[in-house]
Parts: sequence; structure tokens; C-alpha cells
Amino acid sequence: MTSTARNPVKYLPLFAAITAVTPLAIDMYLPAMVQISQALNTDINLLQNSLSIYLFSYAFGMFLFGPLADNIGRKKMLVVGLSGYCFFSLLIAFTEQASQFLIYRSFQAMFGGAATLVIPGSIRLLFGKDTVKGLSYVSTIMMIAPMLAPTIGGLLLGLSDWRLIFFVLAGYSAIILLLSLKSFPSVEQKPTQFDNLKELYLASYKRIVSKPETQRYLLISMLGSFTFFTYITGISFIYITVFDLSETMFGFLFGLNVIGLMLANVTNAKFAPRIGSNKMIGIIWIIGICSASFLFVSVILELDLVFLIVGLLPLMGCLMAIIINADTLILQEFTQQTGTATAVIGTLRFGSGALAGPMLAYFYDGSTIPFASLILAGVIAIGLVYFGFKRYELNINLS
Repeated sequence: MTSTARNPVKYLPLFAAITAVTPLAIDMYLPAMVQISQALNTDINLLQNSLSIYLFSYAFGMFLFGPLADNIGRKKMLVVGLSGYCFFSLLIAFTEQASQFLIYRSFQAMFGGAATLVIPGSIRLLFGKDTVKGLSYVSTIMMIAPMLAPTIGGLLLGLSDWRLIFFVLAGYSAIILLLSLKSFPSVEQKPTQFDNLKELYLASYKRIVSKPETQRYLLISMLGSFTFFTYITGISFIYITVFDLSETMFGFLFGLNVIGLMLANVTNAKFAPRIGSNKMIGIIWIIGICSASFLFVSVILELDLVFLIVGLLPLMGCLMAIIINADTLILQEFTQQTGTATAVIGTLRFGSGALAGPMLAYFYDGSTIPFASLILAGVIAIGLVYFGFKRYELNINLS
């Protein structure tokens, strides 16, 4: 065992800094959307679509680059990803047209996906049976980014115009690239050889999705992501429109939930290696279904805002811990195909998350009932998959 494998914890800050390129790109420019729309002479609704474009392109980038990362090496893919992210961040800063802005944002997201997809696989190889601990700690550190990003974006607007935000993103990725060239661990393995790209993609993705146990945890991760994105998509409407809170109070309550997520990750990192990620999902789900039921009942009874907050705080932490444990169990099934596995996880995660907005809009009635109902349905679906697969496995064993 190399010294790298003996002391993997020292790489976690670097891994978190790499993973943070996406939340920084998403959240830092939010305070500047009005200014950007005015500068580019376009409707702000068009720019609001840039967030959906970013998420879709990010998922597509992971899908595109995942098998290539397993084939050419994680560090090379990281260099490609961060270099492309830096380049297109600079292009965005110099753009003068809304169409160019959206195109460059999509490429920024694609290369961001190329950079971040190497992290879960690297953690898997460095931490081994303690993969869940590494993923939890990286997630905890990385959550600092969405907490600070809007504030940083606002401060940069005070110093200059919106273009400074993307210059800073380019500079950040360049610094991370230099640090990665120097310090990113050597976690490469001998790649599987393929005759052509078609065989590479078909064989790689078939290997990931064909295993029944992998299918189980992919479903759990996907359902957990859908439920979590339902919260992300709907919570500003709930707090600001339904309960008539100020933007400042919304930021405070949103930050409170982020702190709850961080505590959940730390707790999960402590107990999951001892209990096992599979059992941990079952334990966490029980807490989650109780919280989701409490949330639903408080909404139906039209109770005070504090009951909504009490229901959401543990629930979001449970969802994040379930997702991390499911991702861990997927990655542990594979050693050489971690890039492809991460690509499948990411594509399904952001694809399912993209459904949250349309479903909330479809069931919209001006109340919090659709919000709480979709969250409860998502948590119930996670339980059906988790316990349903266990019953299926039991029947197989008995036969």
C-alpha cells in the first residue's frame, strides 16, 4: 500500500475545492441576473433558463466524459475539465450577446462535469471500505460553497459589474488546476481496452446498469435526488410567497438547512462505516419518513411556519445521507469503472431533479400541499425500492 493510500484524508480539501466549481458557477451569478439581462439587452426569463441549461449540460458532460475518464485516466480528465471550465468562464466574461452567454454557459457546465466526475471514483480507490466517510466529508466541506456563493457574488457586484464574477470563477478554476497538477493523488488503474468509441460507451454503461444490486441503489439515489430537488425548487416560493418572509429571513432559514445537511453528513461519516451503508439507508429512511409525515400533516392542518421548519430540517439531512450511502454502494461495486458509474449517478440525479420543477408547476394550487405531497411521495418511493428489493432478494435466497 502506498503512502497515498495510507493518508487519504489530506486530499479531501482539494477534492471538495474541485467539486465546488459547480455550486459556485450556479450560485455566484444569481445576484447579477438582472444586471446581466440589462447588459446583454435580453429578457431576464431567458437568463433564468440558463440555470436549467447549466444543469442539463453538466449532466450531459458527466455522461460524455465518464467512460473516457476510466480509459484515459482521472488526472488527465481533471486537467481537461478544469482547463475547459476556465476557458469558457473567460469567454462568458467577454460575451456581448445573450445567445453567446447561454452557449458558453453550457460548455462551462460540460467541462465542470468532466472535472467533478473524477472525485467520487478517486475517493472510492483511496478510502476503500470507508468510501462513505470520504464522500460525506467532501460533501460537508463542499456545502460551504453554496452558502457563501451568493454573498460573494453580491460583493463582487459592489466592486465592479457582473463580468467580474466570471473572471473570479476562471481564476478559481485556474488555481485549482495548478494545485491539482501538483497534488492530485495517483489513483490510476490499467484501463480496459476497446476497439472504438461505440464499444467503449456501450460496454461501459451496460456494465453499470445491468447489475440488479446497482439498479436498486441507482433508483434510491435518483428518488432521493428528486425529493431533494423538490425542496430546492419549491422552498423559496413556500417561504417568501406563502409565508410572506423577507429575502433575508429566507436566506437565514435556507442557511439553517445547509448547516443541518452538514451535521447529517458528519453523523453519517461517523456511523456508516461501522453499521454499513446498506443498513444505514434503512435506519435513516425511518427517520426520514417520520419527518416527511410530520411535514405533510403540519401542512394539511395549516400549522404555523415553525412546524414546517421542524419537519424539513432533519428530512433534508436524511435525504442527503441516503443519497451518499446509495452512491457509496454503487461505487463499491466497481473498481475500474468509477468514472462511468459516477456519470450514470450524475445523469440520473440531475435528470430526476429536473422533473421537480415541472411537477410542482403541474400540481400548483397556491398552497404548500403539492410541495409536501411530492416530498412525502418521494420518501415513500425510496422505502418501497429499499424494502421491496430486500423482499425480492429474500425470495431468491429461499428458492
